[in-house]
Amino acid sequence: MAQAHVRKGDTVVVVAGKERGKRGKVLRVYPAEGRVLVERLNMMKKHQRPTQKLRQGGIIEREAPLHLSNVMLLDPRTDKPTRVGVRLLADGKKARIARKSGEIIDKA
Repeated sequence: MAQAHVRKGDTVVVVAGKERGKRGKVLRVYPAEGRVLVERLNMMKKHQRPTQKLRQGGIIEREAPLHLSNVMLLDPRTDKPTRVGVRLLADGKKARIARKSGEIIDKA
């Protein structure tokens, strides 16, 4: 099980694949599979049979997960993709930092 460099709610940019260059908000992270679900990216069509919950069947569009290695977090200062590091703060808590600018992204 790998530690993901992105979390739910982060804004990421896709760096590889058919969606390269597009940005989106992380909806869900699957750390066991090493995948991430990004809002309105990597859309797929699913043939859905009518059920009790979904009365109307048909072809629905939904997001498919992307591999974690294909997304990078956006640096809050420069608004460019960056690698993520972890730094121990003075109060003993860990914080994610943008490796290029050194900007603190959030406190864990």
